[in-house]
This record gives sequence, structure tokens and C-alpha cells, in this order.
Amino acid sequence: MDFLMEELLYQKTSQQLTAMLYEKAILNIEESIEHIHNKDFYTANENLKNTSDILHRLGVGLKYEAGVIAEQLDTIYNYVAERVVEGNMKKDITILQDAHRVLTEISAAWNKVMSEEVAQKRPSVHRKLSSYERQISTTTL
Repeated sequence: MDFLMEELLYQKTSQQLTAMLYEKAILNIEESIEHIHNKDFYTANENLKNTSDILHRLGVGLKYEAGVIAEQLDTIYNYVAERVVEGNMKKDITILQDAHRVLTEISAAWNKVMSEEVAQKRPSVHRKLSSYERQISTTTL
């Protein structure tokens, strides 16, 4: 099963992998909030450490030659990482909800851009007219 998952990951584009990392970080925060509600601080801590690792990997993967957007994402990742650490230390759900909100907004924007790029790359399908159809379309009745 692990081999299959690994193989599927290799077939993803870097943009798709980034989207998956966003989704996992968001899920980790959601689960951590639930664990804090249930006083399961150990599991919440483990999820939030995983989220911090994901944010670090997202930051390392930025391509600064892309321009200002990379710098802005780096700033956002650092902000969210700080909120995750602070929320984890204080076991403060409000702080974690802020981190969740920011990541959710970035993820939604990322997915929107990806879907628009796919739509633009999709070739429009033009059906070739048969010789009969061409003759009819040029003939006036």
C-alpha cells in the first residue's frame, strides 16, 4: 500500500503536491482543535508539530525567482507557523482558528488558480465538418 501511495505522489505536479500539503495542514489544525477540546494535548501537539513541518516545507519549496508572490507567501507561511506554535503552547483554540482561516484562504486561492490553468490548457474541441456539411453551410436556399 505504501508503494502505491508513493507512486501516486510521484505522478503529481508540484502545484498538486502544494495543494495536498495545504489540505493536510488544514486537516491537522482541525483535528488539533478537536483534540484540545477533548483535553488530548499530546495528540494535538503531534498534529501541530506536523503542521509546522508542512509550513516549513512549503517555505523551503518557494521559488523566489517567481517574484513578489513568493516573498508574500513566505511571510504568510511564517505568520501561520508562529500562530501554530503559539496556539500549541497556549492550547488556544482561537489562535489556531486564525491559522486555519489563513491556510483555508490560501488553499482556496491556490486551487482556484490551478483549476483556471487547467481550463485554459484544455484544448477547445472543434468538430471538423464533413464535405457534405460544408457544402450545405455555403449553399443558400
